[in-house]
Amino acid sequence: MINIHSVLPRSEINGPGARMVVFFQGCNRGCPGCFNPQTHSQNPNKAMTVAEIFSGYFKEPQPGSGGAVEGLTISGGEPFLQPEGLHELLKAAKVEYGLTTVVYTGYLKDELLGKDGMEEIFSYIDVLIDGPFKDEYKESSLLARGSTNQTFHMLSNRYKEEDFLMKGKIEIIISKDGTITRTGFSCAD
Repeated sequence: MINIHSVLPRSEINGPGARMVVFFQGCNRGCPGCFNPQTHSQNPNKAMTVAEIFSGYFKEPQPGSGGAVEGLTISGGEPFLQPEGLHELLKAAKVEYGLTTVVYTGYLKDELLGKDGMEEIFSYIDVLIDGPFKDEYKESSLLARGSTNQTFHMLSNRYKEEDFLMKGKIEIIISKDGTITRTGFSCAD
């Protein structure tokens, strides 16, 4: 089971192309100005299996959705606080669904290397975007990171950094139950 904050079946601004976005629940990084503070509590929120996360999201595209998604973006919260669940989710995305994968982490890649299971986890990631969000370095031009101290690590040849270039955008999604989700990256003031 993975402690999940929320799942967006489709987003156009959380990486290249149309993507499913999974927000992990729980973060110990405490970055001032974080865009997702609601994901920080490490208390249980919504325990989900990998099958439940993917259930129904790729079988039939929603009318007007523009078709199926090409990838999975994992954010948070801090995904690497739940390494077993992260590994299972990434493996299913690549092996069972043929999706590209992008993972955001507040850790530096070097902090993660050498920990048990990290090489295996990294083998299922196309792009790792690492580093804590720093408000004083807020990104003003790239879609795919919050601040300029964060680094793109292309762990496969699927994407190039240019694939992530886009003026900062915010996407507002209203679900069938009326829940409003604001996602994306805002430009510097």
